[in-house]
Amino acid sequence: MKKGSAYTDALPEGCVLCEKGAKLVLLVTGKCARRCWYCPLSLSKKGRNVFFANERGIDRISEAVEEARTIDALGTGITGGDPMAVIDLTVNAIRTLKREFGQEHHIHLYTSTTDPRRMRRVARAGLDEIRFHPPVGMWKRLNRTAFAEAVNASIEEGMAVGLEIPVIPGKEDDLSAVISFASAAGLGFVNLNELEFSETNWRALRHLGMDVKDDVSSGVAGSEELAMRLLREEHTVPLHYCSSAFKDGVQLRNRIARRARNVKKPHEIVTEDSTLIKGVIETDDPVNAMNSLRKNYEVPPELMWHDHEKRRLEVAAWVLEEIAPELPLESYIVEEYPTADRLEVERRPIRRR
Repeated sequence: MKKGSAYTDALPEGCVLCEKGAKLVLLVTGKCARRCWYCPLSLSKKGRNVFFANERGIDRISEAVEEARTIDALGTGITGGDPMAVIDLTVNAIRTLKREFGQEHHIHLYTSTTDPRRMRRVARAGLDEIRFHPPVGMWKRLNRTAFAEAVNASIEEGMAVGLEIPVIPGKEDDLSAVISFASAAGLGFVNLNELEFSETNWRALRHLGMDVKDDVSSGVAGSEELAMRLLREEHTVPLHYCSSAFKDGVQLRNRIARRARNVKKPHEIVTEDSTLIKGVIETDDPVNAMNSLRKNYEVPPELMWHDHEKRRLEVAAWVLEEIAPELPLESYIVEEYPTADRLEVERRPIRRR
């Protein structure tokens, strides 16, 4: 696959849709009962009672439905924290998404919870696929832990069941034990994620002597090599290695491209990277500035937009580049992501005459 990812046999359905950028990423909580030292969740989310649909902070599931529509979502990945920690919210989210988009809307969920009653609740709400994340200390003895009962309960409920764990250098025997457990339990897949540095786990990783594999990656040196060795071995359970570069360079990029097509306004230009180019006039009175451009320069209304959130006037870049040198206001060509947070990538001032 692209960006160093690889798989054997067949990809889980959730991964097929993720690769297309067609899955809404629904983070229902940052809270989790486990304290995994390698967890990469950001400071703004880890351990917090937060709710996100893609990059958009939300308060209600109806907002998640709106965000799903902006990317033409074919499915949803429910994540955390641990979604089972807020089981009522998670069940409501599954039911709502299925009701809004139909039973074909594929939903998968990540959890480290082992309570069979919760497995039954999400299954009966309509969950299609569940991915268990057992802590590393249990990897060699999973058949003697509560995870064995949890996966069996999930299989009995008719869900696709797999395991998803990070590839930790030096833990080859432990990883092989996880794969053997999955094979014996009749699981559908094992997803092996490249271990990566983040703002919340880097101290723990450095303490263990780990380093990045190169200057442009957050991936841990040795993680990818170990994953590929495991994939080359004979196993009865399908394996999937997902690199950190694949998550950003393929999954996220494709999802952003889907969003850009739907949120683009007439005055914006979509780039090859699916960012948006626009002209920006910084002014305390955007309405007056808009009226002035319409009257004095005959700028069509559809090529301007009053951005109330950022308190500015946006104008088609090709129009603003022509007229800005004559304006008494600061003007720029701005490039932004089409995400809810509209992260600014670049800002170039247009010089006055």
